Amino acid sequence: MSVDQQSSTQPSSTQQTVADLVVVGGGHAGHSAFSAYLKAGGPGPVILISEDDTAPYRRPPLSKDFLRGESGSDQLAMDPADFYTGGDNELLLDDAVTSIDTAKRMLHTRSGREITYRHCILATGSAPTPLDVPGGDTATGLRFLSEARELRDAAQSATTAVVIGSGFIGCEASASLAVRGIAVTLVSTSSGPQEKRLGPDASSLISGWLEDAGVRMHHNTGVREIEAGHVVRLTDGTELAADLVLNATGVTLRTELAEQAGAEVREGRVVVDEQMRTSVPGLFAVGDVALAMNTAAGRHLAVEHWNAAERMGEVAGTVAAGGEAHWAEPLGFFSLIGHHLLKYAAWADGFDEAIPVHHEGGGLTVWYARDGVTVGVLTSEADDDLDLGRKLLLQGAPPPVAPPNHG
Repeated sequence: MSVDQQSSTQPSSTQQTVADLVVVGGGHAGHSAFSAYLKAGGPGPVILISEDDTAPYRRPPLSKDFLRGESGSDQLAMDPADFYTGGDNELLLDDAVTSIDTAKRMLHTRSGREITYRHCILATGSAPTPLDVPGGDTATGLRFLSEARELRDAAQSATTAVVIGSGFIGCEASASLAVRGIAVTLVSTSSGPQEKRLGPDASSLISGWLEDAGVRMHHNTGVREIEAGHVVRLTDGTELAADLVLNATGVTLRTELAEQAGAEVREGRVVVDEQMRTSVPGLFAVGDVALAMNTAAGRHLAVEHWNAAERMGEVAGTVAAGGEAHWAEPLGFFSLIGHHLLKYAAWADGFDEAIPVHHEGGGLTVWYARDGVTVGVLTSEADDDLDLGRKLLLQGAPPPVAPPNHG
């Protein structure tokens, strides 16, 4: 079934429902929680509520093969729409939770539903951060399928594009648009793509890939205004004409419901234990919005990538169903920039050393350490190092190479 084929329940007046589990959010974490709960034999009804107008779909392709026109909507769906509606289960699309009362274990939705729950899993994720400049609202986002369709449609006739932001979405989208033959300019306030997060060597590698794809880059500058949706003026005085403009400057975490519920929030995220339980009985939080205890790392970690979000959802769904699970895996992701693949595994909460190892043929490994202990590894064309890095992370062992200044 195509991801375009949607399933929803939209009552016209207040309807009271009792559910064993309510999952709030239709992204990777929410889908994983819903699926894991059913797999673990949790009782129903189960209700998934999503602000999106489409049943849960895979989001990583939106900035890659989908944007390049190499795949379609029918290849994005995580499950057929009827997967969510077996028995008394429901999928509520284009709906949102407007209030939650954890004392009564009751929530209300925008469409007028009043739902009493036994467990609730918040997978509210994040929303694109608006570009706060004159004309900023004319830039397209790339967080949802509807935005990806809009961008891909615009790309069919575009000859020039400006991408604002050099995070992974910005870099991936820039390369994908360039592959389509569009003259792309990437604008970033940083001195290089992902330099702060991944260090200078990884940043230089990504920059080279973008340049090879034909992407022009303007670093250390921001956007002053966008005129009529097609002229981007930068703070350094540069003026760029563009048939399309993409805002990829970042996201804002959606913690409103958790805060309303009285859950502990720290560093802008909802604090949960290794089983994704918040400080409020019956309430879980997973994905981007969570600051979760990882038992292997021995500390709370934040996630920003779909595979870790899926694992957190799996843990929460299993536990809510009465099973046993906890989060103990390193974070990791793959990023396809043009035709180049970057792989990463880490605890992703900082490093004090980034040790590069350059391989023949242009491959690269960067070992990340803190206080002499491996806290991450990044690879391009070095899968053996990625496998070794995962083992060293779990062992709390030092990296296999010494920093250059150590001789």
